[in-house]
Amino acid sequence: MQFDFFPSRTLTLYLAKMFVVRILAVLVMLVLVLLMLDLLTATGKILAVPGNGQGEIWTYATLRMPQLVARFLPYSVLLATIITLVGLNQNSEVVAMKAAGLSAHQVLAPLLLTALVVGIGSFVFNERVVTRATATLKAWDANEYKAVPKDSGVRANVYISDGEDILAAGTVTGGGDRTELTNVTWYRRAPSGAIADQVRGSRATWTGNGWKIEDAVGFEVAGARSVDLGETVVGSAITPEQVWLGSVDPDAQSFWDLRDSIAAYEAAGRRTAEIRSKWWHKLVSPLSSVLMPLLGAVAAFGLARSGQLFVRAVIGMALGFAYFVVDNAALAMGNFGGYPPLLAAWAPFVLFALVGETVLVRTEE
Repeated sequence: MQFDFFPSRTLTLYLAKMFVVRILAVLVMLVLVLLMLDLLTATGKILAVPGNGQGEIWTYATLRMPQLVARFLPYSVLLATIITLVGLNQNSEVVAMKAAGLSAHQVLAPLLLTALVVGIGSFVFNERVVTRATATLKAWDANEYKAVPKDSGVRANVYISDGEDILAAGTVTGGGDRTELTNVTWYRRAPSGAIADQVRGSRATWTGNGWKIEDAVGFEVAGARSVDLGETVVGSAITPEQVWLGSVDPDAQSFWDLRDSIAAYEAAGRRTAEIRSKWWHKLVSPLSSVLMPLLGAVAAFGLARSGQLFVRAVIGMALGFAYFVVDNAALAMGNFGGYPPLLAAWAPFVLFALVGETVLVRTEE
């Protein structure tokens, strides 16, 4: 019996290379299929804007692809784990490794190490590429696929409350007194809580005592009639600083930038449960790749000729997908304040790590 955690160098490289190839193959297949389906929906909206053409479609594809890669990389690791282990089992390679004195953990060690490297690479990729692509794509989408102002601080889909009233903006650019809002809507609520009227405009700027909406059009809900207002000022209690805080998008900020945003929220006395949960999840999501070989390990062990190999593969796949379901549910509970942010982000990871280890030990060790 060997007491080293890893098998021989040759066997480690053999398993790692096999695993990486399958991860890449599954990831490319998933991303290409999902990107084509996504383009079927988005192409019409992009080409509906005068001046947009094939170049803008390619731009959308390059911005959407990093999001798909980040989201489906853990799924690819799970499916690659099942494919790799089933192949090893069918060819009796697992039996040969066990006969050589390797334990189940030693057989899985190269896959776990590879998954850890993939997780670290995923974190770096998310920080350097995905957050920027997400910010750009959301700003472009909020601007209805028209040209977005060249501003590195563009933010999209902002909602700020002024008492019972709400100021909504498609995009926010600039900062301080030069903050500019586009696709602006001001919702005024009646005492009952229903929308009494709204004011829409293409652009709004800070006047020092409110937001001046240009080319404003008012709509009265009760009378179902609209009127041209020209220029009108709304939201005198909403400052540019509040607009900046209201425009924080956790998906479009890096781990370190989001930490600064959380500190700003806390300094302003605002609720931070949602963004703090997503802040922790920026660490947990890449690390979920490490869980996949452990959850799919049930497919590696047991005699292939027993007729239960397919059942074992299904069980491994079910454990992996169950993790993603529980993880999303816990994150949603954390966003609503049902769980503490730390627990919402890390509890599913720890729980399924224990489940995977328990299944592995009871079925093999």
